[in-house]
Amino acid sequence: METLNDDLTQRKRPVASFVLIYVAYIICFIDRSALNIALSYIGKDFNLSTSTLGVVASAFFFSYALMQIPGGWLTDKFGTKITIIVAISMWSIFTVLTGFAWSLASLLVIRVLFGIGEGTFPSASLKQISEEVSYDHRSQATSAIISSNYIGSAIAPMMMAPIIAFLGWRTAFHFMGIIGLIFVVVYFFVLRPIKSTKSVTTNRKKIVWGQVLSNRIIWQFFIVVFGLSVVTKGLDTWMPTYLLQSRHINLAGVAWMVPLPSLAAGVGAVLSGFIMVKFFKNHEKWLIALASLLTTVFMFGMYRSSTLAGVISFEVLTYFFKSIAFSGSFAFFAQLMTQKAYGSSVGIVNFGGQLAGFLAPILIGVLVQSFGGSYSVAFLFLVFAAGVAFLASLTFSAKELMNRKQNVVK
Repeated sequence: METLNDDLTQRKRPVASFVLIYVAYIICFIDRSALNIALSYIGKDFNLSTSTLGVVASAFFFSYALMQIPGGWLTDKFGTKITIIVAISMWSIFTVLTGFAWSLASLLVIRVLFGIGEGTFPSASLKQISEEVSYDHRSQATSAIISSNYIGSAIAPMMMAPIIAFLGWRTAFHFMGIIGLIFVVVYFFVLRPIKSTKSVTTNRKKIVWGQVLSNRIIWQFFIVVFGLSVVTKGLDTWMPTYLLQSRHINLAGVAWMVPLPSLAAGVGAVLSGFIMVKFFKNHEKWLIALASLLTTVFMFGMYRSSTLAGVISFEVLTYFFKSIAFSGSFAFFAQLMTQKAYGSSVGIVNFGGQLAGFLAPILIGVLVQSFGGSYSVAFLFLVFAAGVAFLASLTFSAKELMNRKQNVVK
């Protein structure tokens, strides 16, 4: 009977891990999206210019980006679950403290520390999925887990906008921080034991960084993810402010309008793993290239649009195909890397995405201010970034990718 119960527990554990990681990502993205929604109100409270608000938005991504590679190393060294618990606890505490910021300087410091907490989470979460799910289902599980990012971004305005409107932006951060701390307790008790076995810990220490850093495929994915992330990180940060200031949409309108692209991206993320396995098996790079090209095309359509309906329609299409390319990149990457150094390797790739998250808000803020409040040049900059991702996806060697997949399966 005890053996039967243990077997049942082992079969349920991958499902429990997936659900908990999915929920954690949703909380993570609501926390970070809250600042974008509150940016206009924070600017009024602290009397900040557009370019300064760009710096505030990027403060989180500065430390978040820098923690991607160390976060991957910490995951490989100490294990996924311990790293996740520390990460969520830390970012939740600094989410609460964001609501207590009393000046621009304090806000910047808190957001940097918040980014350090969140920065260790992506590598740990993606590695936990690769540990719990079989190789044959790894791509679909990875792309499905990435869909949580967009679901969180979609929920954020619907959830946070009313709180900010009626209770203020400070209360919104207090509320989300407390939810994160409660989640840590649930995660701890559901996934016990937290500590990994000795044999797994021993394998983690044998990471040859020279081989990781010299792996060309990792840096090719880095560039693809960087270009795609410039698009969404730029739009995620500035679209609420664009709609409020340039299109004069009220907060209630923003609450339902902003989630539409994220919902489309969530659908794209879920579909990407299925499409890759069903229609692009052994030709995965062409799915990434095609989706990146369509992202570039529809981002150009958004740049050329003069009506609000056109902007939103092209933004939805941009997010959908960008999500297929982005999620497909991580899903394919999961097939190419061995367990031993997966955390460190995916940390480098994710660093590309978060470096984009740091640079894009600042550059867009500067461009908007330099061109008299117009967002046209900023949108053109995003077209260029999507084009970079498309060109980088064409550089993958089909032979090298196939050899890598065969070595991992062995």
